[in-house]
Amino acid sequence: MKVLEILTYYRPWVSGLTIYVERLSKALVEKGHDVTVLTSQYDPELPRFDVIDGVKVVRIPVVMRVSKGVIMPGFGPMAWKLAPRSDVIHLHLPQFDAPGVALRGRLLHKPVVLTYHCDLQLPSGTFNNLVNRVVLNLNEIAGKLADTVVTYTRDYGVNSPFLSQFVDDKLVIIPPPVMLDQADDDALQSFQAKYRTGGQQIIGVSARLAAEKGIEVLLKALPIILKEFPNARVLHAGPYQDIIGEEAYAARLAPLFKKFSDNYTLLGTLHGEELAAFYASLDVLCIPSLNSTESFGLVQIEAMRNGVPVAACNLPGVRQPVTMTGMGEVSAVGDHEALAKAIIDILRDRQKYVRDVELISTSFDPQQTADDYVSLFENLLHHRQGKLTAEPQVYNRLRAMRDKMAGEKSG
Repeated sequence: MKVLEILTYYRPWVSGLTIYVERLSKALVEKGHDVTVLTSQYDPELPRFDVIDGVKVVRIPVVMRVSKGVIMPGFGPMAWKLAPRSDVIHLHLPQFDAPGVALRGRLLHKPVVLTYHCDLQLPSGTFNNLVNRVVLNLNEIAGKLADTVVTYTRDYGVNSPFLSQFVDDKLVIIPPPVMLDQADDDALQSFQAKYRTGGQQIIGVSARLAAEKGIEVLLKALPIILKEFPNARVLHAGPYQDIIGEEAYAARLAPLFKKFSDNYTLLGTLHGEELAAFYASLDVLCIPSLNSTESFGLVQIEAMRNGVPVAACNLPGVRQPVTMTGMGEVSAVGDHEALAKAIIDILRDRQKYVRDVELISTSFDPQQTADDYVSLFENLLHHRQGKLTAEPQVYNRLRAMRDKMAGEKSG
């Protein structure tokens, strides 16, 4: 099967969306499918044509930016060139170009699958409000033209203004792909020595520095946490410099990072064994996101695969990993006192929250996600219609595990 994946930013850009598409594309290639990614050449130093882990990547030059979006005059002609050669067109939203590509799929009688990763919600302001409205309208056009709309959890689907309109006819739930390299003892010891983690309670953050991630909520919670655990320290993995569209946010937080420099360390982007060692060094992972631009938080599963509990915010979708597994605490969105309590509760009795790591790992394996998509693609190719699915069996297994372990601990 020939699959055309379309999204605005692809690797080496780091975000949950790009990592999702990278893992899915690689898994599809490993299953013998032909995958091409059509994306932006957001950095002019990147090659126009590339092959990464067997995935063909076509990057279109950017002539201008509109907030985090990009304008690419060459995108349409390339889409016309690639779409007829593909069996399935797979769009990843949000992106400006989705309606045009979805229309091409309709005209060419190609199945169009739209995976909706999150809402776009730029900081308030006249221009950003206009961008938000334009993108929402474009998303709705693309959704109506698509054969099937995919999201990670039904929780997010029924609570999203965009997704909820498709619940009754074309919404499909497919859990996201999560994988992580294992850190050997040498890598773990090297990481812990480098960042001097001994004798400390380590709170982890794994996210780029962006306004929707709510890092200021954790910074406000930190003094409360330090009263209970004076040696507590935050290790923040992820890009934090020169993030497109986030320059003002980074400048606003800079004084707070300086104030808490002894207890908050920005690590930058981590890869491979170093990222695995980061997770293995944590006592708790924190997800303080503020709005529906966060729809799940893949990093939660990465942490849980390492036996690390999570303090998550009560956003639709984002609360699901903790809710499904019982492996952490959920606190009110934007409430630094509630977040501090959740982190303190976990640090006081961390073992209480540990669950079956192997079950969590296999349930979100990229190969399983690829199988789910292949089944959907084949159904569309043969019947030209998607099939509404209930919550996948993975959720039922995780809930059963949570209930069983909760019963064992109470007994």
